[in-house]
Amino acid sequence: MLKLRRGVVAETDPLVVEVDGERRSAWADTALVGEVRSGDEVVVNVEARDLGLGSGGFDVVHVNLTRGLAGEGPAGRHVMKLNYTSLQHAVEPVEGPDESGAGTAARPPVLVVPLHGHLAPAVWAARAERRGMSVGYVQTQGGALPGAMSRDVAELLDRGLLAGHVTAGPAYGGEHEAISLVGGLDAAATVLGWDAVIAGPGPGILGSATRFGHGGMGALDSAHAALAIGSTTLVGPRLSGGDERERHRGLSHHSRTVLELLLAPVRVPVPEVDAELWPVTEAGPGAYDELLTVCRDRHDLAVEEVDLEGYAASGLPTRTMGRELGEDALFFAAPLASGRALAKAVSG
Repeated sequence: MLKLRRGVVAETDPLVVEVDGERRSAWADTALVGEVRSGDEVVVNVEARDLGLGSGGFDVVHVNLTRGLAGEGPAGRHVMKLNYTSLQHAVEPVEGPDESGAGTAARPPVLVVPLHGHLAPAVWAARAERRGMSVGYVQTQGGALPGAMSRDVAELLDRGLLAGHVTAGPAYGGEHEAISLVGGLDAAATVLGWDAVIAGPGPGILGSATRFGHGGMGALDSAHAALAIGSTTLVGPRLSGGDERERHRGLSHHSRTVLELLLAPVRVPVPEVDAELWPVTEAGPGAYDELLTVCRDRHDLAVEEVDLEGYAASGLPTRTMGRELGEDALFFAAPLASGRALAKAVSG
């Protein structure tokens, strides 16, 4: 059963809901549940906070009993997101009704990122390399599904660095809705006219510390979808010099598994950084050597210069999982290299 509790909104900025006498941090997707005001009686899902989850450790408003029961669905739509759940709602799919000419459209290159934390540095680096290009974001499964949850996306759109935001498959709430991931990637060319696409999960990521049971496997689906429609496909690796977890230190096991399982070759951008930023793992080889071994002669490694100082001065996020850029420069260097490689793929 859903772990639902009644509560009363105590504060709205940031949102705090009082549940059984306890003031608890919360989040409301106002596009779904409507406006939330102080004093409103709400029902919240308390599961994540009770479990003490890191990135999702807050209650989520399920319904506003005070003012959220008068919503009217949009007329003339029949396609559902979150279909057959209590949160199902009608959307207008970005996939065009007539796709007869889709096969002739030029396909923009697609960069598949393993984490939402790679989005901002990758977009910044791509636009720094080729300022006039349009880069759009296709949000996939693997992390948070609500498109409205990401502060990074909102800032990138406000600053004109992102050309648009599509939520694909089970993800919802972006500027455009795609029924399928491949439909969203196709629409980037046939409907939206983007020069390049970054595909990856929303904030947070699912994980069970197993080889296949994690949200990072979404990168495998994204890469295969991009390859299937003929896009130049880049897969950005998840790298870290500061993560305390051995499975994510150096080359993350998430990225290693995806690169091993891919059914076709892809381009793998690698940052050109000082040797001391590449950690030596307890498992044996250095992280750079491990990446070489995983890719062997199958995937195309593209070594790219990165501008860590420029990104640090950009005002975009420089913190990941409690670590600042200076504490884990390799983590940020990886998407900076990916963004630069994506821009080069656009220019040929």
